[in-house]
Amino acid sequence: MATTSGKLDEDTLMTLKTIIWGTDIKDEVFKRWTQGFVFSEDEPTALVQFDGGPCAVIAPVQGYIIRQALFTENPVDNLSTLTEEKANELLGSALVEIMLEVSSKSGVFSVIYLEDDKNDDDTNKDESCSTSKENSETKNGESCAKRPKLDADLFHTRIRCTKCENEDDLRTYVKSKLSMFQETFGVVLYLYSIILTKGIEQIKNEVEDPGEQFIDNIHGHGGQSLINLLLSGKAVTNVWDNDKDISGLKLRGIPRQSTIGFLTLMEYMRYCEVGWYLKNPRFPIWTLGSETHLTVLFSKIIWLVGSETHLTVLFSKDENLIINESSKSSARHIFQRFDPEGNGFISTSLLGDLMSALDLVSEKEYVDIMTSKLDSESLGIITMHCFMEEFYPGDVIKDTPNTFELYHYNGIPRSCLNSKVKYFVGTATLPEELEVQIITDTSPIKLCLQTKWPNSEVHNRIHVCVCIVIGVYNHFLESETEFVM
Repeated sequence: MATTSGKLDEDTLMTLKTIIWGTDIKDEVFKRWTQGFVFSEDEPTALVQFDGGPCAVIAPVQGYIIRQALFTENPVDNLSTLTEEKANELLGSALVEIMLEVSSKSGVFSVIYLEDDKNDDDTNKDESCSTSKENSETKNGESCAKRPKLDADLFHTRIRCTKCENEDDLRTYVKSKLSMFQETFGVVLYLYSIILTKGIEQIKNEVEDPGEQFIDNIHGHGGQSLINLLLSGKAVTNVWDNDKDISGLKLRGIPRQSTIGFLTLMEYMRYCEVGWYLKNPRFPIWTLGSETHLTVLFSKIIWLVGSETHLTVLFSKDENLIINESSKSSARHIFQRFDPEGNGFISTSLLGDLMSALDLVSEKEYVDIMTSKLDSESLGIITMHCFMEEFYPGDVIKDTPNTFELYHYNGIPRSCLNSKVKYFVGTATLPEELEVQIITDTSPIKLCLQTKWPNSEVHNRIHVCVCIVIGVYNHFLESETEFVM
């Protein structure tokens, strides 16, 4: 059974605070993070975010809620018709699943809770924004007017830790304390639980900069290490696949396929490289990142993502369908390494190196013959389509639909249509592979999606609400927004 260990020792508490907030906790930043996991009154399973900052925790948790709802043995048919009881069940399962992902081999889970101060009646009255639907949101989606009187210093004197010895104990305890995570300090308490379950020393070993803090002490935004920890279980700083050796310096990346994926506008702007593991998570759910905000994109169609674990012997011209991790799949991954910008083609000068990397015949005479064949028009490029058809021929899956629905979530009410946090749905298509990429839409969400689907074209226009935060401004894209694959 779960055993309560009481207060954290001073050294652990100080290190925990430093990892998350830095050496100085700004009152305004802490205040923005003081909210619980509260559902929208307009969408039973959509979490509401009151202020900027906690999306680094809320968006991944939202992704896991969707995963629990859609991709289990008994998937939900309609997310919009779930009862409050069922939504809470999904939330509890999501919180537990993330803790299982980050847990160390010891199998001990730490759950942080807030000890009641029964002698402080005034504080207790104002400590929590009501979790009821009537009071969880205010006009235009602004945060609850009743801000807690409990400041950061007092908060840290009242946190306690319960240790759960196994998964069953963890599930039971989280279920019994779920309301705690839905109250004012729920997001912060859960974040602390994640850090201690992962282990402070393990986090120090995984982050690239020992002095890095998870939350920016000026703007209050969560860093990439925090996002990666929640998405992949690893607190690494980078988003590429595996580790890289740069002039003798080891830079750590995502070591395995994640449960929830990650796409970012920053990759389109060439500030980073998101690897295959995050672009092709186990389930078709992605957090979408801009400079300062995270939203969630998802589909009910499992074949939108590639899988290293599926044994289905399927192959398609489209790299996004589920395929067997065979030589065909490996060839696509390696081709993409020679095509880091995602253009769908490489220079003819790289063909020999590519063939050598794939253990194909790479003598110069043979490479010259294949260059002439694959680049018959002497354009100086070789497309992935032509290369795969020549060396790894396969047939299109005939019964695979080429049109499907995508859903988008943004937790900030003021950035949503009519200030209602809901899932907005659109229709997308997987076109035939294009020989030349033509960009006709430069909206932020389009550019973000192009980092996964480079050869995209507009299939149809849909009425959706999308918020991508650029810098410190909310860019509200409404109506006639193009959801394109």
